[in-house]
Amino acid sequence: MSDAVPETGPFPADGREPEADPSAPAPLDVPRVPTGRAEVDAGLERLADADHLATDGHLEVYEDVHRGLRDALTALDARPGPPAPPVPARPAPSSTHGNRS
Repeated sequence: MSDAVPETGPFPADGREPEADPSAPAPLDVPRVPTGRAEVDAGLERLADADHLATDGHLEVYEDVHRGLRDALTALDARPGPPAPPVPARPAPSSTHGNRS
């Protein structure tokens, strides 16, 4: 019989818990629900890339998704739709204001 204690877990021999690296990749596990709009769904899928990157890589992903969503919204504005209603004509100003009798 041995008095040696087997080492268990990922803890160092001194018994302290290892410090977590805050910049290490950590999945957020946020559910992504498809919207049915291909360009928006592509952006949602692109967000999943951030789960596998260190925090210093998130900005590039977020900017890429933001650019894609902005382009999708701009495209909605550019699509032809029904014509805008005509603006009613304003009555011509009366010319009697400057004339004194």
